[in-house]
Amino acid sequence: MFTGISQSSFTDISLWIAEMDKKIIITGASGLLGRECFKIFDSDNEWTVLGLAYSRSSDKLKRVDLTNFQQVASVFREFKPDVILHAAAERRPDVVEKEEDKTKQINVEATRNLCQLANELGAYVIFISTDYVFDGRNPPYKITDKPNPLNKYGLSKAEGEKVVMEYSSGNIIFRVPVLYGSVERLDESAVTVLFDKVKDSSQSAEMNHCERRYPTSCSDLAVALKILMDSRIKTPDLTGYFHWSGTDMMTKYDMALAMAQLFGLPSHHLIADVKPSTGAPRPYDCQLDCSRMESLGATKRTPFKTGIKSVLEKFYP
Repeated sequence: MFTGISQSSFTDISLWIAEMDKKIIITGASGLLGRECFKIFDSDNEWTVLGLAYSRSSDKLKRVDLTNFQQVASVFREFKPDVILHAAAERRPDVVEKEEDKTKQINVEATRNLCQLANELGAYVIFISTDYVFDGRNPPYKITDKPNPLNKYGLSKAEGEKVVMEYSSGNIIFRVPVLYGSVERLDESAVTVLFDKVKDSSQSAEMNHCERRYPTSCSDLAVALKILMDSRIKTPDLTGYFHWSGTDMMTKYDMALAMAQLFGLPSHHLIADVKPSTGAPRPYDCQLDCSRMESLGATKRTPFKTGIKSVLEKFYP
C-alpha cells in the first residue's frame, strides 16, 4: 500500500496545479485602468491574460464589441477565462446624462452578458464600480452601505452592481474613486485634463473647490486588484464588495494648485469655485472605507504629488 504522500501534501499539490493555469480576460484593456491591469498580469508568468478593446485595439489587444453578444461569446468560449475583470465602462458623468440609453448598453447590458458567460464557463466577474454609487453625505462609506447615487452615471453603475451579484454570489464588486495614470491624451482622466488650464496662465480658470475627491493611481489600483485575485485562489470565499482609494483628499482646485507647484508654473489665474459643480450632480464626499482590502495586504498608495508628476512630465513643457 502506497503511503508516501500525506493529505496535506495532496492539498499543496492541488493548490500548485490550480495556480499554474490562471486565465484572465480584461475588458477595456486600452483604457486608463485597463492598461495598467493588462501590464501587471501580462508580466506575471502565472497568469495568461487576454485584453479586449474596441476603438484602440492593437497587436496585443483583441478588438471586441462588448455590445455584440455573439462576438463576445465566441471569444470567451475559446479562451475559457477563470476571471473576467470588467473595466470597460462609460465613466463620464456629463456624457451619461445626455446618452443614458447608450450608457446602459455598456454599463449594464454588456455586464449582464459577461456574467451570463462567466456562469457558463465557471468563471467569476470583478466589476469595476465607482464611489459615485453613494450620495456623499455620510463618509467614509463601508462595503455594507446602501448605494444612493445622485446622477445617471452612478445609477448605471449601481444597476450594474445589482446585475453582477444577482448572477452569482461568487462575483466581486470593486469600487474606486476618480483615477489618474499614464495617459495618451490629457483628457483621458478627469484629473490630468486639468493640466491644460494650469499651463495656460493667459486666461483665468475656475476650478471646483467644493466637492472632495480622492485621486487614485491606476498603477496602485492594478496592484490591489492582483492582490485580491491572488488571495482569492487561496481563499475562495473572498467575494462580494471591496473598496480601494488613495488617501489624499483634494478638490479639483487643490489638484490644479499641486500641478502648478510641481512644475513651477504660475497659479494666479486659477480661481477657487466654492459652488457645487454644474452639469451632472456630484456627491460632496464619497471617501471609501478600504479596510477589507488592507486586511489582504494592499498598502501601495502613491502620494498624489509623486504620482501626478510622473504622469504629466511628458506633457510639459
